Amino acid sequence: MILHAIEAGAGPTLVLLHGLFGAARNFGVVQRRLAARFRVLALDLRNHGSSPHASGMDYPALAADVIETLEARDALPCCLVGHSMGGKVAMRVALDRPDAVSRLAVADIAPVAYAPGFRAISAAMAALPLPPGLTRAQADAALAPVVPDAGLRGFLLHNLSLGARPGWRIGLAEIIAGLADIVDWPATDSTYPGPALFIAGERSDYIRPEHRMPIRALFPAARFVTLKDAGHWLHADNPAGFVSVLEAFLAHAPAGAVRPAG
Repeated sequence: MILHAIEAGAGPTLVLLHGLFGAARNFGVVQRRLAARFRVLALDLRNHGSSPHASGMDYPALAADVIETLEARDALPCCLVGHSMGGKVAMRVALDRPDAVSRLAVADIAPVAYAPGFRAISAAMAALPLPPGLTRAQADAALAPVVPDAGLRGFLLHNLSLGARPGWRIGLAEIIAGLADIVDWPATDSTYPGPALFIAGERSDYIRPEHRMPIRALFPAARFVTLKDAGHWLHADNPAGFVSVLEAFLAHAPAGAVRPAG
């Protein structure tokens, strides 16, 4: 599957992968900063943003989409950055095609299975009434009983089209069907020997001390850093700090696939 991409800048190729219910545009501030040195591609993963909808949300399939898209854009090898679900996709790309990834940065996720989550939220999204003329305020109020955090509701509602025929832009049914695969991590005997950085949010528990052993088993060169003033959505909570961490990690990135912008 060829994924939708937002491209900016010129230089070595850097690819950004978003998390569940996110989109390429979530990296806007980060992409603009990094485009000063890199050709930055922010991708919409399948069933998200403007990419095609399809069944199957397992990580081998999601990684294959990314590889196919980057091959079509002559964007390999690349530096690869992924957040949450996108971090698992990035890890799988590096494990499946270590030759295609010069450096790997994983934001607030580990290569482990997590407890089931987002079922109540996704069910509330699917049950949201979508009458003609629905307003964002009405949709926000309808989600509030299940999603009390206003920031999270706003994040989710970025995926809603309003107007005469309201509807979800994302492949919500496909995502719901794939939730078990999204929280899982499929076993693999592969390893990625290249430079790898795991960035944890200071206020998040997604990367725990007990995760370092399985991380190093797959990524023996892994390094770890904790980003202050940030929770799980660390690139939104502290974008300047997140960019600074990436810039330091990518300072000696190889040229890789270099193309001018445009």
